[in-house]
Amino acid sequence: MRYRELGRSGLSVSEIGYGAWGIGASGWVGASEDESVRALHRAIDLGVNFIDTARGYGESERIVGQVVRERAGDQVLVATKVPPKNRIWPAPDGLDPAEAFPGAHIRASLETSLRASGLEHFDVLQFHVWNDEWVGRGDWLETVAELKREGKIRLFGVSINDHRPDTALALVRSGAVDSVQVIYNIFDQSPADELLPACEEHGVGVIVRVALDEGGLTGRITAGTTFPEGDFRSRYFRGDRPAQVERRVAAIVADLGIAPDEIAENALRFVLSSPAVSTVIPGMRTVRNVERNTALSDGRPLTADQLAVLAEHRWPRNFYS
Repeated sequence: MRYRELGRSGLSVSEIGYGAWGIGASGWVGASEDESVRALHRAIDLGVNFIDTARGYGESERIVGQVVRERAGDQVLVATKVPPKNRIWPAPDGLDPAEAFPGAHIRASLETSLRASGLEHFDVLQFHVWNDEWVGRGDWLETVAELKREGKIRLFGVSINDHRPDTALALVRSGAVDSVQVIYNIFDQSPADELLPACEEHGVGVIVRVALDEGGLTGRITAGTTFPEGDFRSRYFRGDRPAQVERRVAAIVADLGIAPDEIAENALRFVLSSPAVSTVIPGMRTVRNVERNTALSDGRPLTADQLAVLAEHRWPRNFYS
């Protein structure tokens, strides 16, 4: 496993991290807790030292905390998220930060997460939504500073609104944030336009989510793909969207000259080819997926020619809406 600096924090994180939404039985159907625990242990065995969870991920914080406590000697870093008090995703313009992240709510959510996980602190506490209108307003920054002084968190980050990397540029440039979590993949390359350069300039760590487009960039989504009722992917890939994805992935495979089952590997290598990226956090619910994904941490980024090919495959859209 190779490691990268998380911005200016002084922390080194495995470039393949662990996205723990899918193991919490909240939104994703089909997770087995026993297999999730085995997958987490296997990830740590293979050098993964960064796990991303959230208060809103069902049982994820409890499962992650259990494993991390069992592996106390491995110094695994854990990030969690505070949901907005008003439960509005994404954060719209014109909203007072006191409605989404008042200090008392931030503290109460963190305390709940600490109890659920059994951990004494979190390495990164992230807001689960963000709006740049909140820079310099509200008591959230004071509360974050207090929690750092109390040793309950080490770093502060935000999870940027879906497909809107521009909505955190002011925060990155303010110096008030340690890390940002952002959607970045072959289809949505927009973070590379302004956000990633700004993070490099200001020493902000970059945690990449949805590198595989919720499964779209695995090659396993075809026109006939369906998901169980209650699985969020049944909405994400509704209507003719699976057919659209299948056509787009086939075009990438053809242009790169790769086998269809190599698309996921190339999608992760695309993300890791950016020096601004600190870690990528694919969801991994099985030992098999852990072993496949961690094997990509081998120091082989895509070539300039491959990146030039992929630059032509931008696909602006928002399947979350």
